[in-house]
Amino acid sequence: MKAIFAIVKRLIASNTISFIITALVVLCATSSGDVVLSNGNYTWLLAVLTPFFFVFYDFKKLMHLGTSKKDYFIGCLICYGFLAFCISLVNTVIHLLIDPLYSAQTVINMMDVCKWTKNGIVVAGLQQMFFLLLVMIFLHVLLSMQSHWYGWLTDAVFVAIICVFTPFAPLRAILAGFFQIIMLNGNAVLHICICLLLSASLSLGGLMVLKRKTL
Repeated sequence: MKAIFAIVKRLIASNTISFIITALVVLCATSSGDVVLSNGNYTWLLAVLTPFFFVFYDFKKLMHLGTSKKDYFIGCLICYGFLAFCISLVNTVIHLLIDPLYSAQTVINMMDVCKWTKNGIVVAGLQQMFFLLLVMIFLHVLLSMQSHWYGWLTDAVFVAIICVFTPFAPLRAILAGFFQIIMLNGNAVLHICICLLLSASLSLGGLMVLKRKTL
């Protein structure tokens, strides 16, 4: 556990650039018009940036320090869970305390768009946290595969799905239904269970990819 705790501290410390970029965007982002996106939603940028640093920067550094791949991956998962909680907390606080101050504009927060807030703000925060956790794990696994042929194949499959499913209404409905389940889902229990199930499945896949990953 001491080794994993040390890895977690190093991962968080090495993610400073992601924190700075996200903070600058949240503080400096401005929008014109009657309907604007909540600045709190820009905190989601941290969930997108973090896996890039963990995969492309921290992996090599930690392997050279003698860290085991298993400890590295567990450390990443702990960091993702912690960051998902922090991002969700910050966005929820901004949604509750800051968004109402913009009386001249209609402020849209993704928590409302995704129908999470209809379950109460606490449950909405949990739904947001588990969704962000899923996003980070998905990106981590996808990025980890990029040096292998199956990573390129996965990229090609995603591009093909977008190109093929988008133009045709029946296929587009299937794609929309998928996002309805993992993101635009007002059923809190179903949404959280699906996010956890997908996160667990991706984590197992991530371990398999990591075993084959080399420096």
